[in-house]
Amino acid sequence: MNVVKAPSDPAVPSAWADELRLALDVAARAGLLAVGLQDRLVSIEHKSATDVVTEADHQAEALIIGALRSAFPGDSFLAEESGRSTSDDIRTGRTWVIDPIDGTVNYANGIPLFCVSIALVEDGRPVVGVVRDPIRGESFAAVADGPATLDGRPIHASSKERLRDCVISLSLRGDRVVQRWPRVRSAVRVPRALGTAALSLAYVANGRFDAFVQQTGLSNWDIAAAGLIAERAGAVVSDATGGPWFDLDTPDRSIGLVAAPARHHAPILALLRD
Repeated sequence: MNVVKAPSDPAVPSAWADELRLALDVAARAGLLAVGLQDRLVSIEHKSATDVVTEADHQAEALIIGALRSAFPGDSFLAEESGRSTSDDIRTGRTWVIDPIDGTVNYANGIPLFCVSIALVEDGRPVVGVVRDPIRGESFAAVADGPATLDGRPIHASSKERLRDCVISLSLRGDRVVQRWPRVRSAVRVPRALGTAALSLAYVANGRFDAFVQQTGLSNWDIAAAGLIAERAGAVVSDATGGPWFDLDTPDRSIGLVAAPARHHAPILALLRD
């Protein structure tokens, strides 16, 4: 298991250095808990026709919220399993957005593709983001005033010049998906779907995916951390129509998102239009 490290200290430390350090630590601990429980799951509940929740989700979420609340008792929380929890003092305008296990269907089926996602949103924008892959022992991270990192080392989005050379994370939905799919598919090298949006989006930050495209179905806990990480790595991040990509008031499972290097972002948006 890799050692979890915060980014190298710059000349001027991040305004959110303490929050980042704690998020890295608690994400790693939650990931270890999830891995330890994966082969011993007793309860798997169906939240919808396509989504499930396990006792590991609940235990990991409780671990994360407990640690963050202990350190920052005035902050609020938005978590996938427990929803919104507003503190008595909301004047700080700080909300931790948490997905204890992103990719729960993978997790429950023994597929080693899932992650822990933790973000801090301050005054409506993500300022700290951590995505922890406990199987590979990797931590993607970023702060709003610093670089994106992988295990403490700065990372950058893809520099490929041609869209046709790009490998993208792709999920298309909607009435005209039959028309859009071949159009997008023919414009890139190959699309992939990992079953974990947060990890796929984080992969844009170091070029494992050249772009991330999902037209709808996302929630804020899927994108808050990974979107910041991709953005700080140099990708352009927007909603599926080219507008702002993050809003805490957006309904759950209704968000679309595109993240790509600047030269490819607008062409991808054009491919998505009917």
